[in-house]
Amino acid sequence: MTTPTTQVTGRSGQPRDPRRELGAALSRWASGSAAAIGVVRVLDRHGFGSVESGQLIAGTPGGEVSGLLYRGALDDSAHPLAAEAAGGAATVREAHVAEASALAAGLACAGGATLVGHPLPAGPAAALGAALEAARPAALLSTVDGGAVLVLTGPDLSEEHGDLGSVTAAGAAEARALLRRGSTTTERVTAEGVDLLVDVWVPVPSMLVVGEGALGAALHAQAGLLGWSARTVTTLDDARAAVADFTDADVLVLLDHAPAFDALLLDGIAHGRGFLGALGSRRTQAARRERLLGAGTTEEQLAGIHGPVGLDLGARTPAETAVSIVAQVIALRAGRAASALAGSTGRIGG
Repeated sequence: MTTPTTQVTGRSGQPRDPRRELGAALSRWASGSAAAIGVVRVLDRHGFGSVESGQLIAGTPGGEVSGLLYRGALDDSAHPLAAEAAGGAATVREAHVAEASALAAGLACAGGATLVGHPLPAGPAAALGAALEAARPAALLSTVDGGAVLVLTGPDLSEEHGDLGSVTAAGAAEARALLRRGSTTTERVTAEGVDLLVDVWVPVPSMLVVGEGALGAALHAQAGLLGWSARTVTTLDDARAAVADFTDADVLVLLDHAPAFDALLLDGIAHGRGFLGALGSRRTQAARRERLLGAGTTEEQLAGIHGPVGLDLGARTPAETAVSIVAQVIALRAGRAASALAGSTGRIGG
C-alpha cells in the first residue's frame, strides 16, 4: 500500500508534488487489469480550519491507496471507502475526527466531512492520472452520489473523458468557468437542475533560476508575489537534475551565458515539458542559436526556447525585467498574445 504521508523526491532531490505521485498511481492502475479505480472525495465539511481544495484519495480493490485527505486524519474512513468504490459501489459516508487526532495530523481543530466514494473507470482514470502527473489542468466531476463521472483535461479542459448524461455540456461549462479563477478548487454546483461535485486542479508554476545576480533575486520576489515556488542553482549538474523532473507547470530561466549550459537547453527540448527561457543580448542569443543548431537541434525545436526571455515592456531594471519574464509565462499558459487589453475584444481576466 502506498503511504500517503511519505515524501517522495525526484532526481533533483527536491520533494515531488504529491499529486504527481497520485497521478502516477492512477496511470499505473488504469493500465492494469482493473476495470475501475475507487476514488474518495470531500462532498461537504465542517471544522478542521483551513484546508486545501482538490483533496483526493484513490485505491484498488486489493487495498492499494494513493493520495491524501486532510493530512491523513480521515484515513480510517477513506481507505476502506476507496476499496469499496473500486469494487463498483458508490457510497456517501460521514466521517468525524476528534480534536486530539486532528491536531496530531496538523489540522487546526476537530471536524467532520461527508465523503463520497465512487468508481472511476479506467479510461477517465488514465486521463486524470496523466494530467496530474504532468502537472496539467484537470477536472473531475460527478453527480453527488457518484453515479456518473466526467474527467476534463487540457489547458482549457476541452478534452472530455466519460460523461454525465444530459448535463455533460453544462457540467463541463461550470468546470471551465472555475478554471478561469486560476486556482485549484472544490465546489458543489448545479447544472440544469443536477447537483454536481467538481474538483478542478490548476498547477502552480515552479521557477528554476540558473545563475545568480540581481535579476535572480527579482525573479524570486515576483514568484513569491504570484504564489509560485522558486529556487536558484548555479551548477550544470544541479540544473540538469532539476530539469529532468520538469512538468508542464515548471519554468526555467537561464541567466548563465556559458556555452556549457547549452546542454541544459538540449535537455529541456528533449523532455518537451515546461517553459524554457534564456537571458542574453541579441549577440548572445545568436551565438547560442548557432551552437544548438550545430548540436543537431531543428528550427522547430529552437522555437521552444524563449530567448531573449520576456515580453517587450521596455524593462530597464532587474525588477522590471522580472515582471516581463513572468508576464510572458502567464500569457503563454493562458494562450494569450500579451497585447494591450484596450486593443482586444476577448474576455478580460482569463
